[in-house]
Amino acid sequence: MRIGSWQLPNPVFVAPMAGVTDRPYRQLCKRLGAGYAVSEMAASNPQLWNSVKTSRRLDHSGEIDPIAVQIAGADPDMMAEAAVFNIEKGARIIDINMGCPVKKVCNVASGSALLRDEDKIARILARVVQACRPYEVPVTLKTRTGWDAQSRNAVRIATLAESLGIAALTLHGRTRADLYQGKAEYNTIKEVKQAVGIPVIANGDIDSPAKAQYVLKYTGADAVMIGRAAQGRPWIFREIAHFLETGTYLAPPTYGELRVHLLEHLEDHYRFYGEFTGVRSARKHIGWYLGGLPDNKTLMDCINTTTSTADQTRALEQWFDRHAPSTPAGPQAAQALAA
Repeated sequence: MRIGSWQLPNPVFVAPMAGVTDRPYRQLCKRLGAGYAVSEMAASNPQLWNSVKTSRRLDHSGEIDPIAVQIAGADPDMMAEAAVFNIEKGARIIDINMGCPVKKVCNVASGSALLRDEDKIARILARVVQACRPYEVPVTLKTRTGWDAQSRNAVRIATLAESLGIAALTLHGRTRADLYQGKAEYNTIKEVKQAVGIPVIANGDIDSPAKAQYVLKYTGADAVMIGRAAQGRPWIFREIAHFLETGTYLAPPTYGELRVHLLEHLEDHYRFYGEFTGVRSARKHIGWYLGGLPDNKTLMDCINTTTSTADQTRALEQWFDRHAPSTPAGPQAAQALAA
């Protein structure tokens, strides 16, 4: 699997997720087997580039190449300027967001709202590719199957993107109208793969090694991209990569392994965000890691009310002390063992 000149180690990628795929999380996923990770969506508006939130999203210190930054916007020139700005900040691949379905993005004619304006799509893609060419930085596109079920235009957009120099395409198997509801469909991804020669990355509802293998075989896609299924489960990337290579399942993580991964993640997270923001933004990650595990209600009540990173860490360490390190952890562990 290649994107431009970049040879990627495996076809299992981390999806860009706002408020989730920050630098500490991307680095963790790469250590646990992800072949590629795309940053959180960064605004193309220059007025926002100096904000604290954007500054964090542009911090790639120590990150494994290729550093991929996703940009979003509706103005072709502004998008081109944002691409160059991010290249100068270390980006080695620029990804264009035309798939985000949330209202605040679509209301400014950005994200998946662009699927209703193919002429503007062409102008944005051409302008960004042109701006990145002198830097030899490939441009990729992440999109959906269409605005709604009656106007699926993913094949047209894919062929247009290829003709304008887009290096790879990620396709989420839902329309904008679907949001994240119902089930992803893979027929459109299969049609897109048959229509273009550039790499196609399948996204949507891929939550297990077996599902990843099925989607790759059914669609013919070159890679899979994992989003919500990786929340609190960053080892899913090594599980899928191992299964695709060997046809066998890895043993599920034990409480001891979960402890190591979670506490290492939190240590990096706290350093990145600082005390005030770090303890609060860590709560969702901890909830994802421990969701479904027994004896966690009292712990989560503590995690969600403490305002000290030291207290948050101490509560977790005391909770892990009550569980045998060699015991498989979580409902996924039981499923994996059964498989």
